[in-house]
Amino acid sequence: MLELNDIHARYGAITALRGISIAVSQGELVALLGVNGAGKSTTLATIAGVLRAWQGSMLFEGRSILGKSPEQVARLGISLVPEGRDIFPSLTVEENLRLGAFTRREKSEYRRNLNEVYELFPVLEERLQQPGGTLSGGEQQQLAIARALMSSPRLLMLDEPSLGLAPALVDQIFELIARLHQRGVTILLVEQNVNRTLEIVNRAYLMNTGLIVNQGTPQQLRAHADIEGIYMGVRRQAST
Repeated sequence: MLELNDIHARYGAITALRGISIAVSQGELVALLGVNGAGKSTTLATIAGVLRAWQGSMLFEGRSILGKSPEQVARLGISLVPEGRDIFPSLTVEENLRLGAFTRREKSEYRRNLNEVYELFPVLEERLQQPGGTLSGGEQQQLAIARALMSSPRLLMLDEPSLGLAPALVDQIFELIARLHQRGVTILLVEQNVNRTLEIVNRAYLMNTGLIVNQGTPQQLRAHADIEGIYMGVRRQAST
């Protein structure tokens, strides 16, 4: 479904991605892991068209998305839930959801998506006329994900969805991600919570300083990747 090959991207003079290659198949839940500054969020921003790659190829369902605008990428079926949620605090829950459905042309499609969102997030139906900024942190994260789902994306990208949430709310978010995956939603996830992430994903890529340094199933990464070294700044001693 999604293929990135030898992608390079930079912020000004700073190179943020140094030739990364990743793939996500339809129906998969794939994670990008690594410390802050590793290039995870930059990868999502590049896929979404927010940041433009200057080298490499990027295909979605066999079509190049290199150089496409965020609106064009969204219309192709890729939705990004950014770090920090970025809901519109002065707009009601309903108005935020309507903004997420800008690619839906038929009222019947909008209503169907809205009913699906209500099923997944019953609290949002109760808060429809409430300003988004008055919701709790966990409810705002639900709203951000629900807004992205209103376009019926073929690929949902989540950037640090558990960031800043209380432990009980973190549990709810991971349960929600697992439930979306069980429903067949293809997901590319960026998360700092490594252990919880490896419990739910099919595969993961381990990033460091703009490079992919390891990849595999959760079992493979736990057995062979130097996850502790990446996150704690220490090196695993070679076995003898």
